[in-house]
Amino acid sequence: MSSFISRLFRREKVDSYLETDKKFAKTMSAVDLISLGIGAVIGTGIFILPGTVAATKAGPGIILSFIIAAVVCSTAAMCYAEFASALPVAGSAYSYGNLVYGEIIGWILGWALILEYVLAVAAVSSAWGAYFKSFMSGFGVDVPAAIVGPLDIAHGSYGNWIAIIIVLLISFMLGHGLKSSVRVNNIIVFVKIAIILLFVIVGAFYVKPGNWHPFLPFGTKGVFAGASAVFFAYLGFDAVSSSAAEVKNPKRNMPVGIIGTLIIATILYVLVAIILTGMISYTRLNVADPVSFALQVVHQNWAAGIIALGALAGMFTMMVTMIYSSSRLIYSIGRDGLLPKFLGKLDHRGNPINSLRTITVIIAVMGGFVPLDQLTNLVNIGTLIAFLFVSFGIIPLRHNKEIENNQGFQVPWYPVLPIVSGLLCLFMLTQLQAETWIASGIWFIFGLILYFTYGMHHSRLNQPDKVEH
Repeated sequence: MSSFISRLFRREKVDSYLETDKKFAKTMSAVDLISLGIGAVIGTGIFILPGTVAATKAGPGIILSFIIAAVVCSTAAMCYAEFASALPVAGSAYSYGNLVYGEIIGWILGWALILEYVLAVAAVSSAWGAYFKSFMSGFGVDVPAAIVGPLDIAHGSYGNWIAIIIVLLISFMLGHGLKSSVRVNNIIVFVKIAIILLFVIVGAFYVKPGNWHPFLPFGTKGVFAGASAVFFAYLGFDAVSSSAAEVKNPKRNMPVGIIGTLIIATILYVLVAIILTGMISYTRLNVADPVSFALQVVHQNWAAGIIALGALAGMFTMMVTMIYSSSRLIYSIGRDGLLPKFLGKLDHRGNPINSLRTITVIIAVMGGFVPLDQLTNLVNIGTLIAFLFVSFGIIPLRHNKEIENNQGFQVPWYPVLPIVSGLLCLFMLTQLQAETWIASGIWFIFGLILYFTYGMHHSRLNQPDKVEH
């Protein structure tokens, strides 16, 4: 029994990962990483959450809610930054788990991240199709509802083919070179930020300070309820750590990319919250599209179309980052033999093309044909489980003899801050609904069955020279 347990907690060697992952082309800068991070974190939520949460939970105090949520997220972000700086390997929390906890924990984290990435992109691709139909109707182009809805052939609906096409296009772009893909992503992120700033500048002329009074209509309890609601708006920065093997000077650039993403995202969220709650009373903001609604109230209808374009851009860059990150994750698990080894192969350009194609097919089918409304909460549980183990993982990381000379970023106030971060993640997990836990439980049971029937037996740690006790 003890040998079975020790087998589950075998740990990979850092040098083994570094040797395998050195075949990646190192092309990404700190700016590219921040662009990837902003692409993942800032989606359509920036045009919705500041309004709806202000109306229902926090009032103008939503401004403080975003700051509190960012501070909470920053504890986990710093833990990710230390891992990414000390271990510049592909696979993010999956690889970190393998290195500091052992294979079974690494597998659980990898399985949680697969859940996060696949569901997030599938849900966003489905929404992208609906937004695209609405956007095109503004130009008098009618996209048939039959190809943008759920799969219901009996009622003339044949799936969301716009969602499928956009996922395939992004995958095609990523498959033809990371450098050009990053350049396209950077341009679209720039457009997205410009659109957000356009709203801030235009809206600033219509701010009435009286709308900020009372500032805390729901009291301080409302501010914290708002922070809990908007916490999930910041999730996605962890996807940046998936790219560590492809980054120039990762010890410096990875922490800049992860922490820089969070700082810029916080500034943008807070600016939108300040302007939105200043333009019209928070009591009127509980609508589906509060930013567009606020612009229409002040008779700036021309800007509403631009906001729709910003929403499309936001969803596009989020899908780019998540498809990119998920392909690196699947590559990492295939590299270790826990999934079929062909997934862990790189092509002549240093691209994990097999894992990219596999994950693309899965996401396209789910986004096009599977109703995801009830499953998107599972994205949060997958992320928080990864955050939890990465936070507490800083402690065994510091005691890992292979990386005693880490000259990169280190979490301040060790070991207090990593422990606080882990406890905060535990608290956020307790806030999730019972249905989310049940659905995720089924997912993890399936994952463990897969590990014990396939992964454990095909793991490259079964090669005696690879095992570390």
